[in-house]
Amino acid sequence: MAEKIEEGGALAQAFVQFALESGVLRFGQFKTKAGRISPYFFNAGLFDDGAKLARLAEFYADRLIASGLEFDMIFGPAYKGIPLGATVAAELARRGRNVPFAYNRKEAKDHGEGGTLVGAPLRGRVLIVDDVMSAGTAVRESIAAIRTAGATPHAVAIALDRQEKATENGADVDHSAVQYVRNQLGLAVISIATLDDLLQYLSGRADDELGAHRQNVLAYRARYGAG
Repeated sequence: MAEKIEEGGALAQAFVQFALESGVLRFGQFKTKAGRISPYFFNAGLFDDGAKLARLAEFYADRLIASGLEFDMIFGPAYKGIPLGATVAAELARRGRNVPFAYNRKEAKDHGEGGTLVGAPLRGRVLIVDDVMSAGTAVRESIAAIRTAGATPHAVAIALDRQEKATENGADVDHSAVQYVRNQLGLAVISIATLDDLLQYLSGRADDELGAHRQNVLAYRARYGAG
């Protein structure tokens, strides 16, 4: 079983604020892939300019370095994981830790170098970098590709852990996708922030408009939260 990396703290609070200021984290009514009506939505696609991407990569690098996790290369699953993995690799290199980077295509290329994998050969302990983990489908596909290439899927880094129950065959299950990857697949999962961190941030904003969303988020956590 993978060891859980310690998370939370000032870095997580700073990330929540950054996500809110960037418009990536929003409140309202949003339908999730599982068909739930969520009072908040995290859309990493809205990290949509150079400054935001550079700051986001700094948060990933800060969390990875603080975790002490050892890995040999980075893999970015298509599609959102591609720019995330690339910018995190660039930020780590800027800090003196240069690691290879690879990503996959959704469809195999039948000309040129061919295949679905692009970048450095998959070798050693591979860190998968993505935005969030909902059903865990992208991670399972990444794990299969990494193992097929003869490398070892070692850990996953995500921006936000929603800490909510996954769905299987249309029904809720007791564990989250993150818990499944940690406990059943044996990979470490590192998140910059979690739903608990968001709730902590909102508890400190009780006297303003943001704080008013806390009760809706708490109710959603009570209904769909994974233990």
